[in-house]
Amino acid sequence: MNAKSIKQQQAKWKIPFFTIWTGQAFSLVGSMLVQFALVWWLTEYTGSATVLATASLVGLLPGIFVGPFAGVLVDRWNRRVVMIVADAIIALATIGLAYLFAAGAVRVWHVYAIMFIRAVAGGFHWPAMEASTSLMVPENHLSRVAGLNQALHGAMNVVSPPLGAFLLSLLPLQAVLMIDVGTAALAVVPLFFTYIPQPRPRPASAEAQEGKPSLWRDLRQGLRYVWGWPGLFAVLVMGAVGNFLFNPAFSLLPLLVTDHFGGQAFHLGWLEATTGIGILLGGLILGAWGGFRRRILTSLMGFVGIGVGILGLGLAPASTFWLALGATFLVGMAIAMTDGPFAAVIQAQVAPDMQGRVFTLMHSLLKAMSPLSLAIAGPVADWLGVRIWYVVGGVACVLMGLGAFFVPAIVYLEDNHNARPACDVETTEAAFVPIGPVE
Repeated sequence: MNAKSIKQQQAKWKIPFFTIWTGQAFSLVGSMLVQFALVWWLTEYTGSATVLATASLVGLLPGIFVGPFAGVLVDRWNRRVVMIVADAIIALATIGLAYLFAAGAVRVWHVYAIMFIRAVAGGFHWPAMEASTSLMVPENHLSRVAGLNQALHGAMNVVSPPLGAFLLSLLPLQAVLMIDVGTAALAVVPLFFTYIPQPRPRPASAEAQEGKPSLWRDLRQGLRYVWGWPGLFAVLVMGAVGNFLFNPAFSLLPLLVTDHFGGQAFHLGWLEATTGIGILLGGLILGAWGGFRRRILTSLMGFVGIGVGILGLGLAPASTFWLALGATFLVGMAIAMTDGPFAAVIQAQVAPDMQGRVFTLMHSLLKAMSPLSLAIAGPVADWLGVRIWYVVGGVACVLMGLGAFFVPAIVYLEDNHNARPACDVETTEAAFVPIGPVE
C-alpha cells in the first residue's frame, strides 16, 4: 500500500465521526438553551433559592446514582441505538413540557420531572458517545478531538446565556423548547446512516467461566478494573479532592463579586464569559497541538493551572477586578487542558467493552463531591469569609498537582495496566450503513 492509499485509509474516520459530532454539537446548543430557559422560568415564577437548588439536585442525582448502571448497559448494548433512543426520549420529554407551557398548565413539579428524565437519558447518551469515540477515532487523534470537545463546550458557555436571553425576549418559552427538539433531530438523523464499530462480544467460554451476566456482576467488574489500575485510581482520588475544592469556588462566585469586588450582575457575567472563552481557547490549542506524548502530563499541567487561577481569584485585591478576569480566563484554559487529555487517556487505554462502565463510574464519583462540598463550603464561607475557600482550595490544588508529577503510578498511568487486546473491535470497510437490529 503506497503512502497515498495509507493517507486515504487514515482519513476515512473523519467523515463518519464528524458527521455524528456535528449533529451532537447542534443538540448541545439546544440542550443548553433549554437549561437556561427553564432556570430563568423557575427564577421568575418562584423567586426561590430552594427551588433552584432542588432543580440543580434533580439534574445532578441521576448522574450519581443511575450513571454506574447506565455504563454497564452501554457496554452491553449497541451504542448507536443507545444514542438514538436517548436523544429521542429527551426530545419527547421536551415536547411534552412545551405542550404544558402552551396550554398554561405547567407546574414546578412538571419542570422537575422533565429535568429528571432528560438527566437520566443524558446519563446513557454521554458514555455511549464517549465510548464510541475511541472506536471511530485513531488513537493519535484522540487528544485533538478531546480538545475540540472542550472548545465546543467553552463556546456554548459563552454563547448560550445571551442567546437564550435574546430568544426568550422574542419567543414564548414553548417555542424555545421546540428549538431543542429540532436540534435533537439533527443529532439523531445522522446516527441512522453512520456506522459505529462495536466492541467484539466476549467469548462464550469467558462468559461461562464468569457466570450468568447481571448488572451487579458487570458493575463489580468495572470497580475491580478501576481499582486494579493504580494510576487511574490515584488520579480519580485526586480528581475527587479537586472537585471537592473546585465546585464551591464556582458556586460562591456571585458572593465573591458582591462582597469582595462590590460588583453587579454584569461583573459576574464577565467572569463567567471569560471562563468560557478560556475553555474555548484552551480547547482550540489542544486540538491543534494534541498535548504532550504522555497525555497525563498535559492534564497535570492543567490541574496546576486551575489551582493557580482559583488562588488568583482569592488573592486579587478588591480594586483589581481585571486580575479576577485573568484568573477566570486561566481557569477556563486549564480546565480544557485537564479534562481533554484525560478523556483521551481513557478512550485510548481502557478496553472498549469496559469504557461505558469506567466513564460513568468516574463521572458519578466526581459528581458526588458536589453536594458534599457545597454543604461544607457554605458554612465555612459564612464563618471565615468567602475568599478563604479560594485561597485554601487553590493552594491545595497547586500542591496536589505538582506532587503528582513525582508519583510514578500517575506519571506512567498509560503504562501501568494491562493493555487492551489488539482485536477487540468489530470493524468494517463501510462508513455508512442503514441502522440494523441491536447487535
